[in-house]
Amino acid sequence: MTLRKAAEQTLSEQYALALLDLDGVVYRGKDPVAFASSSIMQAQRLGMTIEYTTNNSSRMQSVVADQLRGFGLDVEPWQIITSSVVAARMVARHVPEGAAVLVVGAEHLRDEVSKQSLVPVDYASDHPVAVIQGWFPQMTWEQMAQAAYAVEDGAQYFVTNRDLTIPREAGIAPGCGSMIQAVINATGVQPIASAGKPESAMYDEARLLAAHGEREPIAKEQCLAIGDRLDTDIEAGNRGGYDSLAVLTGVTNPTELMCAPAHLRPTYITPDLRGLNEPYPQVLVTGESATCGDAWARFNESAVIVNDSTDINALRAACALCWHLIDAGTDIGSIGLPDFTITSR
Repeated sequence: MTLRKAAEQTLSEQYALALLDLDGVVYRGKDPVAFASSSIMQAQRLGMTIEYTTNNSSRMQSVVADQLRGFGLDVEPWQIITSSVVAARMVARHVPEGAAVLVVGAEHLRDEVSKQSLVPVDYASDHPVAVIQGWFPQMTWEQMAQAAYAVEDGAQYFVTNRDLTIPREAGIAPGCGSMIQAVINATGVQPIASAGKPESAMYDEARLLAAHGEREPIAKEQCLAIGDRLDTDIEAGNRGGYDSLAVLTGVTNPTELMCAPAHLRPTYITPDLRGLNEPYPQVLVTGESATCGDAWARFNESAVIVNDSTDINALRAACALCWHLIDAGTDIGSIGLPDFTITSR
């Protein structure tokens, strides 16, 4: 995937299904992200179907839907694809119906495991055939210890996601991956599979669930993965063959984008979700320069320079040029990069 793709139509008209991340894109904890709700509503009016994909495994679909309705969005619970939903379906494909599964996670994860005709248990002494671990803020040492005991005893180990951090109202907090690492350290066993991004299973499962078993899933070429994290949302899109849109309302910053290796590069970049309802200009790279609209980026042997460090089109041009340089063997860490401050329009 590269930023060379242009869209004469708005992205919401070019793509049929948005696979939209939540944390850092639509909300940050309890607080809405600026322009997100109005942009989503406009995309829906233009005919785009919205599904919300989140690595958070602790919140019921109905609870998330209620929060989004509080932002003015028209949302049904089935549109919320959590890592608990995907993980429970994943485990069910690996173990017999009615099997005992040790669940380390919130009630939502236990509920999804039960929906798959599996039996949630809490202790290694219940002899579970699998362990599934998710994130929730009330997790205790004893629960992680029980997971470790079961894994050591031979239970298959699955996790909802491997995010090391999670955005909260007060800042960045330890995520599911940080807690999973405790079990890995204790057992030396890596999880068999993760339901969350950067694996593409969540996007694939979301397409299947949106079809409701009644029609063929929307083709990948008509789906757009949208997120704020290169190492989860964008990488999952690249792994699964989906085009992607990176927004700058969460954890990703311009420097990370310019330095991104190939597997973390988005198809499109926008400051916020308003970019979902705008055409996307062509980015052209010629030699050691790149243009996007009226903006340009140039490499002068020691640094990449741009004509306007507040312009999103200059960032798009700089990213394309930096990626071209990286792919040609340039050590991007040894050259100067522009210090972007993208301003709201």
